[in-house]
Amino acid sequence: MAFKRLFLIDATAFCYRAFYAVRDLSTSFGQPTNAVYGFVNMLNKILKEKKPEFLGVCFDVSRDTFRQKKFAAYKIQRPPMPDGLSSQIPLIKEIVRAYGITIFEKEGFEADDIIATIAKRAKKEQLSLTIISSDKDILQLVDEHTVVFSPHKDTGVTYDRQKVIERFGVLPQRISDVLALMGDDIDNIPGVSGIGEKTATALIRDFGSLEELLARRAEVKQEKLRKLLEDNLQDIALSRELVVLDEDVPLDFDLESLRVDQPDFQELLRLFKYLEFKRFLKNLPAEEGRHNIKVDAVSDKEFKNLIRDGDELILCARPEAGIALYARDKFFQAEKIDAQFKDLLANPQVKKTGHDLKKLKVLLAADNIALEGLYFDVMIAGYLLNPSRPGYGLEDLTLDYLNEAIGKGASGSAESLGLIAKLKPELEKELRDKSLFKLFQDLEMPLVEVLAEVELNGIKLDLKILSTLSQDLEKRLIKLIEEIYRMSGCQFNINSPKQLREILFERLGLAVVKKGKTGPSTDEEVLRKLADKHQLPALLLEYRLLTKLKSTYIDALPLLVNPKTGRVHTSFNQAGTETGRLSSSNPNLQNIPVKTDIGRQIRRAIIASGEDSCLLSCDYSQIELRILAHLSKDENLISAFREDKDIHKATASLVWGLEEKDIDDKMRNLAKRVNFGIVYGLTAYGLARDLNISPEEAQGFIDHYFSRYPKVKDYIREQIEKAKKYGFVATILGRRRYIPEINNKNQTIRQFAERQAVNAPIQGSASDLIKSAMIQIHQRIKQENLKARMILQIHDELLFDVGPREVDGFIDLVKDRMENVMKLEVPVRVDIKKGKNWLEMEEIK
Repeated sequence: MAFKRLFLIDATAFCYRAFYAVRDLSTSFGQPTNAVYGFVNMLNKILKEKKPEFLGVCFDVSRDTFRQKKFAAYKIQRPPMPDGLSSQIPLIKEIVRAYGITIFEKEGFEADDIIATIAKRAKKEQLSLTIISSDKDILQLVDEHTVVFSPHKDTGVTYDRQKVIERFGVLPQRISDVLALMGDDIDNIPGVSGIGEKTATALIRDFGSLEELLARRAEVKQEKLRKLLEDNLQDIALSRELVVLDEDVPLDFDLESLRVDQPDFQELLRLFKYLEFKRFLKNLPAEEGRHNIKVDAVSDKEFKNLIRDGDELILCARPEAGIALYARDKFFQAEKIDAQFKDLLANPQVKKTGHDLKKLKVLLAADNIALEGLYFDVMIAGYLLNPSRPGYGLEDLTLDYLNEAIGKGASGSAESLGLIAKLKPELEKELRDKSLFKLFQDLEMPLVEVLAEVELNGIKLDLKILSTLSQDLEKRLIKLIEEIYRMSGCQFNINSPKQLREILFERLGLAVVKKGKTGPSTDEEVLRKLADKHQLPALLLEYRLLTKLKSTYIDALPLLVNPKTGRVHTSFNQAGTETGRLSSSNPNLQNIPVKTDIGRQIRRAIIASGEDSCLLSCDYSQIELRILAHLSKDENLISAFREDKDIHKATASLVWGLEEKDIDDKMRNLAKRVNFGIVYGLTAYGLARDLNISPEEAQGFIDHYFSRYPKVKDYIREQIEKAKKYGFVATILGRRRYIPEINNKNQTIRQFAERQAVNAPIQGSASDLIKSAMIQIHQRIKQENLKARMILQIHDELLFDVGPREVDGFIDLVKDRMENVMKLEVPVRVDIKKGKNWLEMEEIK
């Protein structure tokens, strides 16, 4: 006869295990989720692998149980449940209920007692029981129909009667006898001091049970052991009462209520969305074809004839399916795009809506198809509404704004169009509600077209320079490696942290600066500190820098040249940072290090497109400090910029009370560090570390700074207060940065959030400013039919490729637009240089 299978989970124990096993996991708004994530992972694994017919989850309610009444010191040594875990227990219970699984808990009893009670009932009803727990106390319940599965290892361990005997040397029902003798330090069960697991097991095995042992204690051969038993009879009896599980907890349930049923997927969707569990969301089942366009497809001729100027056209492209279009409740999918369709896509009067329109525009341009009239990009709208999200794919946006999971993703073009059609009104409404629509319409959407154009323009490289640089660097690295081996006294894998630890801390005996999960750290910060003590760490830093530059840029850039255009085409991510800044990838040309000679030489390889052309670098001067002056309205800061002073000398002059002519380079450098540091939430500790001065001296300088620029201090306080009150801060143009961690109980997290609250409006406003300038310059290039091309944006700098006949007029155009695009309390200045390559440039006065 086949027994019905019941599974019981010792939930509280697993919550603790998950909490300590999974580290540093929380939502974007600061809710810890490590225990929830670990628990759900374990639950999903059990449901998938064990396929239980009946399942119950058992929790402790509180520490105040019948055992405390018997022995007040029971579990007294255990610290209280951490706040980070206690806040997750209700969420775990919500998820368990959403799975349709019964929860058992009872005031005055532990989860183990509840499990023992259900196990007793299961035996009567002839159920096969699997208890999922890693607690050794629970092993006393193992019998011919009950096993304990401990999943703490990769495959887990299943304890049946034989496995318990192998592990503990006694029958399962004698586990409590062994525990009564040996006690338990964790739960503060006294047992007998001097009797450990080995001795306790041997005694129970020899005498058969605790009762027999105590009745025949005079037969114990060792005198010391006999005396221990004699002197601790009361503690043994108490310990036995504490470790034996109560099988008679008053519980009201029937087996049918434990049957595993269909989960409430809508509730799981809500919970996983709230907890930002992307992986679990993707595993939820999707209703196939749910978002398909519910209209009849039409022929290409019908579709082209129905579109009028002013119509909105929703479109998406898939490499395997061509381009799919939707307008006026009509749907059409074209594998090839003929002349009429080209005209339709190129018509700026037909409003184009889609997801990642920049990518689509660049994709179509490769086939000489223009996409104009970019109107509404749901990806950009989603980003503007919440710039902290980890992603803005259709799945992510559908989840956030339609409250639906689409499982493994949109199944085809029709479904993608359906999603975009549903998302657009939801996103537009929220943009308007949050006063973000103007920023979206006037800045971010026009920028989509600009960035597509910049990507298509591409950048010309001098491949000979890169080839020579690669060869020179190879020779330099060979010598460097030889020197590293000589200094280490042996050859080793320089890229192996394990081998590097052995060299630095064992062979050379250098002091350990900090430890990571796998041992002493060998990161850059550690090597910099060790470089003062030994020459090897400095060589290792040089090795790391050179290998990174060689692999990331010098050897990689030639491979990225498009054979059709002869250019490198970087990709700009408009939805990649929380402050509104652009990022670039494949290759990332915004991050070429310019403080090193090799980094600067890479810039030499970025050249103008023609022999008579030149590159034009247009760089905002101290734009973030100027925006700080504008936002803070500090008179001294504003005055310094209006009088076109050297801002760092002016600051040093105010702080030290000296004439600017008496400020030396050291004073200016200190003032410069503070000026820029204030924008990024500078602390006395950070300044002291950077300048190698005492924290007291650093704090004194910061205090002097704020006494000279009092409204800067007011601005910092006001931004932090705004973030605490509203949950976000905003730029000059209204771009929002949400900062939920601003009220976090953890001081380190809260202080980091406060620095973000100060910096985000400054950095974000600088980003808004240069984006606005990019749009206006792009429009003028089009209007005046110029051949000049914008080829790169590097945060506060724009790089152009300009022909000889246009250069003078174009310099005036760019300078005017960049300096006057936004009215600030202080003048905006742009430094302009020109040259044949990006390194050797002369300043244009």
